[in-house]
Amino acid sequence: MAVVIPAYNEAATLANIIGRARQHIATVIVVDDGSDDDTADQAEAAGAWVLRQPVNQGKGAALWRGMQEALTRGANAVITLDADGQHCPEDIPKLLEVHGRQPHCLVIAARLEHRDRAPPLRRFANGMADFWVSWAAGCPIRDTQSGFRLYPAALLRKLPPLENQRRGFVFESELLIHAAHRGHYPAMVKIATLYPPQGRPSHYRPWRDTLRIVAMVAWELIKQGLYPLGLLRSLGLWPLH
Repeated sequence: MAVVIPAYNEAATLANIIGRARQHIATVIVVDDGSDDDTADQAEAAGAWVLRQPVNQGKGAALWRGMQEALTRGANAVITLDADGQHCPEDIPKLLEVHGRQPHCLVIAARLEHRDRAPPLRRFANGMADFWVSWAAGCPIRDTQSGFRLYPAALLRKLPPLENQRRGFVFESELLIHAAHRGHYPAMVKIATLYPPQGRPSHYRPWRDTLRIVAMVAWELIKQGLYPLGLLRSLGLWPLH
């Protein structure tokens, strides 16, 4: 098991996140995505394995590289979380518990508690993304934009290099669709919505990134003939099997 954390200029919060994550998973891999602060040094001092990308390539590329490194090191599953404090490492056991019962499933830590803490525009954008990604995946998915997930190694080994590696949040949505199409339907655990007052602004841009996600999903749906059965399944109107 390994934790993968993509990081871009996260020196202020990263060491704390790594230390807390290592209370549950010994192996933490940080992908420093072209930071111009001391993110990499902070990560190494906190006990993480650090992969450095000389220029910023985007969250998707950082995640993919970290996942491949974890597989190379023999991880049977990969947990991803963000470095900005919006994911609580103390919730890792919740994902592990679901993985123990459903080892085939991708597990999402869905921010469904205290959702009123999120900005209204962010809640609207997340709801839009949930609808479209669920349709293309052919199953209902809550909080498709949560980067706090557990990926079984069996799933990651099935995935080809995806088209949207360099497009951050689009890449994470694409992973959900490809996982569902390969029978790795997402399971979910509820976690609290966190927006630490000292944290940096989110890299997620509600309008820009949601439109990019919708465009990716629209193309996936066109390739599948609009996938009407997927829409029915995503709305709970047709069984998954």
